[in-house]
Amino acid sequence: MRALRRFTVRASLPEPLSALSTLATNLRWTWHPPTQELFTSIDPHVWSEVGGDPLRLLSVVDAGKLEALARDEQFLLKLHALASDLERYVEGPRWYQRRQDEIAQRREHGATTDTPLPTSVAYFSMEFGVHEALPNYSGGLGILAGDHLKAASDLGVPLIAVGLLYRSGYFRQSLSLDGWQQEHYPSLDPRGLPLELLTEPSGLPLLVHVAMPGDRMLRAKIWRAQVGRVPLLLLDSDVEQNDEDLRGVTDRLYGGDQNHRIRQEILAGIGGVRAVRTFCELTGHAQPEVFHTNEGHAGFLGLERIREYITNDGLDFDQALTAARAGAVFTTHTPVPAGIDRFPVDLVQHYFGSEQLVPGVNTQRILALGAEDNPGMFNMAHMGLRLAQRANGVSKLHGEVSRDMFRGLWPGFDSTEVPIGSVTNGVHGPTWAATEMSKLLGGSEADNQSSGLGSFEPVTDAGLWELRSTLRGRLVMEVRRRLRESWLQRGASALELGWTDSVFDPGVLTVGFARRVPTYKRLTLMLRDPERLRSLLLHPERPVQLVVAGKSHPADDGGKALIQQIVRYADDAGVRHRIVFLPDYDMSMARYLYWGCDVWLNNPMRPLEACGTSGMKAALNGGLNLSIRDGWWDELYDGSNGWAIPTADGVTDPIRRDDLEANALYELLGSQVAPLFYDRGEDGVPTRWMSMVRHTLASLGPVVQASRMVRDYVESYYAPAAASANGVVGDGFRGAKELSGYRHRLRASWTRVRVLDSDLALGGSSVPVLGAPVIVRARVELAGLEPSEVDVQVVLGKVSHDSDELNDVVTAPMNYAGNGNYEAEVPLPHAGSLGYTVRVLPRHPLLASPAELGRVVLAS
Repeated sequence: MRALRRFTVRASLPEPLSALSTLATNLRWTWHPPTQELFTSIDPHVWSEVGGDPLRLLSVVDAGKLEALARDEQFLLKLHALASDLERYVEGPRWYQRRQDEIAQRREHGATTDTPLPTSVAYFSMEFGVHEALPNYSGGLGILAGDHLKAASDLGVPLIAVGLLYRSGYFRQSLSLDGWQQEHYPSLDPRGLPLELLTEPSGLPLLVHVAMPGDRMLRAKIWRAQVGRVPLLLLDSDVEQNDEDLRGVTDRLYGGDQNHRIRQEILAGIGGVRAVRTFCELTGHAQPEVFHTNEGHAGFLGLERIREYITNDGLDFDQALTAARAGAVFTTHTPVPAGIDRFPVDLVQHYFGSEQLVPGVNTQRILALGAEDNPGMFNMAHMGLRLAQRANGVSKLHGEVSRDMFRGLWPGFDSTEVPIGSVTNGVHGPTWAATEMSKLLGGSEADNQSSGLGSFEPVTDAGLWELRSTLRGRLVMEVRRRLRESWLQRGASALELGWTDSVFDPGVLTVGFARRVPTYKRLTLMLRDPERLRSLLLHPERPVQLVVAGKSHPADDGGKALIQQIVRYADDAGVRHRIVFLPDYDMSMARYLYWGCDVWLNNPMRPLEACGTSGMKAALNGGLNLSIRDGWWDELYDGSNGWAIPTADGVTDPIRRDDLEANALYELLGSQVAPLFYDRGEDGVPTRWMSMVRHTLASLGPVVQASRMVRDYVESYYAPAAASANGVVGDGFRGAKELSGYRHRLRASWTRVRVLDSDLALGGSSVPVLGAPVIVRARVELAGLEPSEVDVQVVLGKVSHDSDELNDVVTAPMNYAGNGNYEAEVPLPHAGSLGYTVRVLPRHPLLASPAELGRVVLAS
């Protein structure tokens, strides 16, 4: 018979073992090997059976075993030492606190350029991949968010993370007999997860309330996961008082139609801010000064903050918008317009039209924040950019792509001037580096985390090669286990699966390819010439083995068809010992792949990979990257840490482009990668290969770390955002009111601001020569604005023979000479055909950049 309902009962621990509960529910154990070793020692067999999940271990291990451990003095000593270590980790000062002290001391001695760090930062994401024990993620965005939290914890950054708790998580993947992806949605019980329900003093759950159309109310419980020092708040709509359809708002990650999705995003953004407020009031945690939106999904949070300023502080909309923008950071992960969340305007109007959801916030102003070229659509990325004073892409190349993609929001500006920067993603080393590799390299989860190369040099090539071979062998065993399980799920008999025991070879060059399966990632590029791939796999002296994994979105039949192509190829009895597709890609599988693969393959359609971090994780384990120069690889490839697959830039026919780039991939694998791997010395060690491994560990180890990424956010985004926020909210919101008043004056005058005339003269030279000074003069009509309220600039750049469009521009400020006259002396920046113009920009000390307001007047 079937159970009517599933629920989880947590283990009752003997009092001497009570600290085990603390260690099991703080997710620091996921990257702290000593804590993992303690739980393993309780019962290694059960630990393996429950997938390394401490809560599950404690719920199923024999009670007699626990009673015996409660009397085991050696075990209790280890337990108390680890509990004390966790307490020191959570409470003690780390990099962030020391940095705060340094800044405070310098400011005491008169240093005014050091920006104080915020006391608290809220970080919103639609998914968080901390560990498979908390399956609340689907792919790279969630894994990145999880790594962000772990690194913030290690560094001591006072982060509060906010998201949704999905009762079915993301789907589990299996294959049909013919290789078609099948989805299975597990039913998760929050009480069986490392979560704590936030409650009233009475014991009743604390609820967040979000108004819905039709005078209905969406209620959500708040669960807290503790990720080291960082609280992660997850909202759960499975509340009895909710109507049935509202109860299901948080049922699945990225499931349902647009109506379902906008409800999720309203709850994540607006409900998320309310959850943060409730949590801070309950715990005494400092209220956030900075709000960081990781992609546009939770972008409605800015509207709730505007509502707060209007209803709580009496500001008007423009003043509230100014105050909210100042402390907001928006990160885009999207390299193409098709990847942006967009909703029909009518749907947004349906939820916000009555002004009950965010009282006092005018609906038309809301719609204007999400406006795009299509008047019928509301653009979440556009709203995110308009609600944040600071924005970034996730690699240098992606920053360039984003500035070009969103330049329409800043008309009249060169794409290089669009105020979107970049912070290249990183990965959490202690999570993704094999324990043996971390020990070998001296790495740890210390708050000054780096590559840990202090003990690296004494390691011999032979010792490092032996470790790499051990990790590869471990991957081979995992491949065989998972492949056998997959075939059993597909309907095969155990009697016909003996061949899976000899799949893969621990001594063969192993290439990994694992990621989500959208079209642009080109899962099947390796199949463009099936026979050529076959010859690489079966080469008599230099064989290659290829492990492939990845999930397609349940609604993406095109992606599922790509998976089926790979599966059918890998099912061929002639090659199935050299190529496998492993279903149900998740963090537990990913670790084996990153540890054991010699080469990490990535072949997206450039420049559609915003960053891509899987190759970083492989690099931390000594894997070499073989990748298109896209995302992070574009900036960190140096010619000696892997291989760059040439791209057929300029070829517009996608079929021909795929053919050309697949051919380049085959050529690299066959003529460079494999020969280098099999070029062995008398001791059996591939010395030149190991030289590249060493270089990869040394050169990429420090810069691909999430600790570097989070430091970049702290110093380049969080600290300036907190300073801006303090500048506009202090002294009774004086700054917000001043900047709002300035924007009103601009709005009234800007259409009448004009550059009346200008001229350029050589400065002391009869012939224009590169570097020679020129004098530019202009007369400007300010239409009632003060000279101090604008910047007048000269812009010089190259022009082509058939266009006057300026390129490679250089700008210089012009000095006010009275009576509307401006002048500047600038050196000629380029040889060849040059042009110039004069422009007028807004200027105010509370603006983060001259382009922020999207206003510019060009000489005509």
